[in-house]
Amino acid sequence: MTDDWRTDRIGAALRGANPTVLRRLESGFAAIGDVQFLPGYSVLLADTPHVQRLSDLPKSKRLSFLSDMDRLGEAVERACRGLDPAFRRVNLEILGNTDPFLHAHVWPRFDWEPAEVVGAPVWLYPRDRWTDTQFRLGPQHDALREAIGSELDLLRSAE
Repeated sequence: MTDDWRTDRIGAALRGANPTVLRRLESGFAAIGDVQFLPGYSVLLADTPHVQRLSDLPKSKRLSFLSDMDRLGEAVERACRGLDPAFRRVNLEILGNTDPFLHAHVWPRFDWEPAEVVGAPVWLYPRDRWTDTQFRLGPQHDALREAIGSELDLLRSAE
């Protein structure tokens, strides 16, 4: 993967050039996270590049975004539960403190996490978890990508 899509994740997704995109959803794009120290970490990217906050959207688009966040959360939950018996739960967050575009984080949480962070926000993980190449998204995550994508398809067809 080249890094040029990282400078404009939403624009790249709209052009079909963001390699992390799993599926196109109603309000944006379900994408797998760049780092996978918690396998299954995913992000919902709004499909409107210049929107920074949920409140910037009209009410109908807000509800659509929240519905897609729920769908991605459930897909990650189902996929992770099927792949790792130590799966515990999913945490959903809309933060926007670093990247100036609307996105939601979907963090799977597991029983095998270190005791000092298992009950804490994922942002308190040591910095090396975010930068260590062993946790970088790669071909070793193809089965995980497929599982989350398949669950998204199943949830869409059940509507």
